[in-house]
Amino acid sequence: MSRIRIAPQQGVAFELDRGDSLVVIDPLGGQVADLFCLDRQSRRDALSSGRSIDYNETVRFGVGHVLYGQSGNPMLRIVEDTCGCHDFLVTPCSLQMFQMMTGTTDFHPSCLDNLVTHLAPFGIEAHQIGTTFNVFMNVPIGEWGRISVHPPVSVAGASTRFEAMMDLVVGLTACSDEGSNGGSCKPIEYEIEKRRVSDRASR
Repeated sequence: MSRIRIAPQQGVAFELDRGDSLVVIDPLGGQVADLFCLDRQSRRDALSSGRSIDYNETVRFGVGHVLYGQSGNPMLRIVEDTCGCHDFLVTPCSLQMFQMMTGTTDFHPSCLDNLVTHLAPFGIEAHQIGTTFNVFMNVPIGEWGRISVHPPVSVAGASTRFEAMMDLVVGLTACSDEGSNGGSCKPIEYEIEKRRVSDRASR
């Protein structure tokens, strides 16, 4: 198991086997990571915020909660979490979002573009990418359900461990939105821990 660093405003994609663990780490503190995944066999069943909120009966996810696909099948389970503050309501930042916010046509890196770029080699198209699980993102819900984006509360070294409950293709970014990350974009790190063959056989 080796730790891999995602540079600020960049992303990656990779495969996870059922039973593998993915550990997402905030090395410097105050940085969001956008996570999206799809069923590796069909490439059709994608992570679903709606199913996950419905089946867990919460919008606040932590240890023991399961992230579900559109089919209702379980995809990831949160098994360890040293932060305890994540978001599953807000879609990944996009060029369109930045241009709407600034009123310009200027280019800005975005999580959506990074996910599209890195998931494309796996046969994933842009329209298949929905709401991401935003690791370490701090989105309080106020009166009448109004949401706002606050700086992450994650400290340096904070981590969340997910267990893959099916074979997955995963996209992961170091969020590109300065406003979601306390004013500056920083790196994200991750580790993949392979389940031992003996453990797979016993399941």
